[in-house]
Amino acid sequence: MDAMSRPTTTNVKARTRGDVITLPAAELPTRWYNVLPDLPAPLAPPRSPATGNPVTPDELGRIFPPALIEQEMSQDRFIPIPEEVLAILAMWRPTPLVRARRLEAALGTPARIYYKHEGVSPSGSHKPNTAVPQAYFNRLHGIRRLTTETGAGQWGSALAFATRMFGMTCRVYMVRVSYDQKPYRRTFMRLFGAEVFASPSPHTASGRAILAKDPGSPGSLGIAISEAVEEAAGLPDTNYSLGSVLNHVLLHQTVIGQEAKRQLESVGETPDFIFGCHGGGSNFGGIALPFVPEVLAGAPIRAVAVEPDGCPSLTRGRFAFDYGDTAKLTPMVRMYTLGHDFMPPASHSGGLRYHGASPIVSALLEAGVIGAEAVAQGEVFRAAELFAHTEGIVPAPESAHAVAAVIRKAAELREEGREATILFSLSGHGLFDLGAYEAYLDGTLGDQGDQGEAIAAALAGLPQVRP
Repeated sequence: MDAMSRPTTTNVKARTRGDVITLPAAELPTRWYNVLPDLPAPLAPPRSPATGNPVTPDELGRIFPPALIEQEMSQDRFIPIPEEVLAILAMWRPTPLVRARRLEAALGTPARIYYKHEGVSPSGSHKPNTAVPQAYFNRLHGIRRLTTETGAGQWGSALAFATRMFGMTCRVYMVRVSYDQKPYRRTFMRLFGAEVFASPSPHTASGRAILAKDPGSPGSLGIAISEAVEEAAGLPDTNYSLGSVLNHVLLHQTVIGQEAKRQLESVGETPDFIFGCHGGGSNFGGIALPFVPEVLAGAPIRAVAVEPDGCPSLTRGRFAFDYGDTAKLTPMVRMYTLGHDFMPPASHSGGLRYHGASPIVSALLEAGVIGAEAVAQGEVFRAAELFAHTEGIVPAPESAHAVAAVIRKAAELREEGREATILFSLSGHGLFDLGAYEAYLDGTLGDQGDQGEAIAAALAGLPQVRP
């Protein structure tokens, strides 16, 4: 079947088993949805860190293959998924959509709650949806080695899996606090052949500079990105791969929302509310972006990105140009940011400890098309515990941010006596995060406190760039 001639949703043959709605393998989306041509206004072009001018394809070509650069800037509404990529995605996709009926009962809510279960992938999260095509397009360009960063380890695990599928290797700079907290995620990466180093590390100039200032630095995604980009830019056989933020990453994740639309339609549902956890934007974008055309056409759908209150880029950040990394090696993009120097407090939601946000998500928030809210760490783990007790799945701490927001909304609907359909993305399981749950159960995991002073100090260092 041609990638541009998918059957209409009225022809979808979803299967319902109890409260689990599945799609046959033939219904795996064969094209990615690109939101760029549907945005209310064009994105501001990224700026070169060297000149301050719009970045050129040649500059991006130092660390990305041509196909991904084309996708980053494409104005095509749909982009075909290569057959080689589909063959690997089909190992676990389409993923199930589940009616959370036990959670509904525990909350006493009239809301109907559905979650898209991305924890069924080989690495246990939504991240392979983009890791596989990124590895494929790099291998097609002759690249045999990738560098990357990872927070909690979901992205590093996904890229380790994906590079192994294409006979490649990768090196992962893992944020120090998560490197220490989540040993089994680094074991998973190593099992698939990846090298894993705690960041900041002594292996790069940017890592050594941070360690010279603070030998006990807990690290951040901004620092780890600097290390991975620095290494990739200096080696001809190596490129850099990013698991969130960039346009092509969110593009690849839209398989999530496309499948969810078909599954909901198969049971006569449309969402009133959509929730996804937010660090850089890949998970939230994957579930929410395919619904943006309907929102812009006037559909009463409210999509909300949910972030930690310890790293609240969307709810307390500034919409401005900023670097994507601490060492200022990456292009500057216009996004909601806390400042590239912001050091988030150590938390067990390492995948959400990023100072900025996807330019796409930022633009939609600035235009009022989507919403954002922040939740505290204690509320997140209480929500995760209730979800585990009712639905039988231990969510990753990142995923549990969406669960917490869903519980908030379901309680509001209960008080209002109003029915509604809630959709959220369960972006991954927490089976490698049991150390965090042990701290929660032992009562040693608390909230992180107000970050106002640190945010103000970091925002004062934003680059002076005119839109």
